[in-house]
Amino acid sequence: MSASGGTRAIVAALGANLAIAVSKFVAFAFSGSSSMLAEGVHSIADSGNQALLLIGGKKAQREATPQHPFGYGRERYIYAFLVSIVLFSVGGMFAVYEGYEKIKHPHQIEHWYWPVGVLVFAIIAEGFSFRTAIKESNELRGKLSWSQFIRRAKAPELPVVLLEDFGALIGLVLALCGVGLALLTDDGVWDGIGTLCIGILLILIALVLAAETKSLLLGEAAGVDDVKRIETAIVDGATVTGIIHMRTLHLGPEELLVAAKIAVRHDDTAGEVASAINAAEARIRESVPIARVIYLEPDIYSEAEAAKGPDPAATPGGPARPAAH
Repeated sequence: MSASGGTRAIVAALGANLAIAVSKFVAFAFSGSSSMLAEGVHSIADSGNQALLLIGGKKAQREATPQHPFGYGRERYIYAFLVSIVLFSVGGMFAVYEGYEKIKHPHQIEHWYWPVGVLVFAIIAEGFSFRTAIKESNELRGKLSWSQFIRRAKAPELPVVLLEDFGALIGLVLALCGVGLALLTDDGVWDGIGTLCIGILLILIALVLAAETKSLLLGEAAGVDDVKRIETAIVDGATVTGIIHMRTLHLGPEELLVAAKIAVRHDDTAGEVASAINAAEARIRESVPIARVIYLEPDIYSEAEAAKGPDPAATPGGPARPAAH
């Protein structure tokens, strides 16, 4: 994901949420609707989340240091994980508590036109933000479904904004239903039920975000297409005859580590092997530009050793794979 694309989506969501938060709190002050209060807190939490994503993106751009030789790319994953925590605790749990209280102690909604008007405005503003996130995501999504894109994306910002905006739109509809039913039935319990549903929705979204960002924090390999391109780039058929085993790891959304043990011929000179490794590294970077850190270890390919399969005591990996002829 390009940093500029993610930033545009985040800034659009931040602007929309700040404006919506103010309008929701005003509506709550005039109407006393718990749905409005829960939605106002939700918008504040979302605004804080977008600020966290912007901070994470900025910190991730720092240069590598001796203490952190691979750089700070994973800062973006850490701040995205913080987003899920904020969404769960501040947004979801508060809404559940507020909904429970209003169900136990319901009261009528006053000045109904305030919450209804604000909810309509908020749906329009959130729709604009969601549209921006969809537009930016479509440039990267390709043929993937939306669920596949959220699961496989290595950059956390767009999936986070997509899920937040989607949750916000559904939450607004729930709030509108709760307020509407409370007005039609003259029973404030419906307002509390709508608030409770908003809280449950936010908690579910937060759990999905936490699971996805946890996987990124643990370290994910390159995508299937990138792995194939790297394998093709390594083997030249002359000096580098195959890949014994290979590992890839995302150091950040746009930084990839590649480590491979490569098969070379037994009669190649050290100079020939060194030249072949340098050429392979150049081909990898040309094929997959985000491959920033590359370690290639030469070894002699042996059919007899390959036939034994991977050695559990050695570096994990499958048997050697000679180049196809």
